[in-house]
Amino acid sequence: MLEGLTAINEAIKEHSSFIPKLKDEIGKVIVGQEELIDGLLIGLLANGHVLLEGVPGLAKTLSVKTLAAAVRADFQRIQFTPDLLPADLVGTLIYNQQTGEFTTKKGPIFAHLILADEINRAPAKVQSALLEAMEEKQVTIGDETYRLEEPFMVLATQNPLEQQGTYPLPEAQLDRFMLKLKVDYPSKEEELLILNRMGQTSRNIEITPVITPQEILALRRVVDQIYMDPKIKDYIIDLVTATREPGKYLPELSPFIEYGASPRATLCLALAAKARAFIEGRGYVIPGDIKRIGPAVLRHRIIITYEAEAEGVTVEEIIERLFNEVEVP
Repeated sequence: MLEGLTAINEAIKEHSSFIPKLKDEIGKVIVGQEELIDGLLIGLLANGHVLLEGVPGLAKTLSVKTLAAAVRADFQRIQFTPDLLPADLVGTLIYNQQTGEFTTKKGPIFAHLILADEINRAPAKVQSALLEAMEEKQVTIGDETYRLEEPFMVLATQNPLEQQGTYPLPEAQLDRFMLKLKVDYPSKEEELLILNRMGQTSRNIEITPVITPQEILALRRVVDQIYMDPKIKDYIIDLVTATREPGKYLPELSPFIEYGASPRATLCLALAAKARAFIEGRGYVIPGDIKRIGPAVLRHRIIITYEAEAEGVTVEEIIERLFNEVEVP
């Protein structure tokens, strides 16, 4: 067993050696935002979609665009608006008068990385079209179903401040996002670096691709081989179960949690923790991996009660208590 774990550890160190170089390339454009960059990489390696929440101007779009350039992936940005139609997203059938036949015009969804900007501004019919693409990795145009090229990843942004003219994402769609990352303001030192680097009208920063989409697919199989001890698996299940049955684990939080996380949260925690270990160059998962990525996996899956809102108890506070109270193996 020990020999096998040593072999896996050495293999992971070798396969993850490109991570520092990839971060350096992204760092040419993006200052700070380490949690955001790590989250995007984890989503890419663990085959998950990512929801980004933050006020405008925090380089959410720029981060995704830079990541796409660094992994030589096809990138499409779609600005979601209340008048957006499913055809604007997936494509449509166009009638050719000369031949008397319909031809398929594919939409912007046919790319590796999709930035769904202000996703909560699109109506339900567009959300359902995106949901099929996210879950099934396919879209339907007319009578035909088309597979999306792998790797396929949706990175959606939403503005937490402005709610006028928005459509709150249904829980079923929120659950499809592996991670929800909160993007915060840079520090004073980081903002000075941003000013020095970007404070000019003409700037041309070259990004050298470090890896290809095909190599990412191969790396996902490597990530699957990372060892997870049964005690770590029990820890993950205890965390998720505690959100559903807080009375057994955290009785004082029971009045504040209306619905807990789904079994998809268990799977996402395990996969994201493996990807976290891969980024660190480790062939095995430790409890610290779960704690670091756990809030991003759980924060959009726990629904709080009206009592919690009335008393000012936030999801972030509940998650912090959760990780403090649930026994670590």
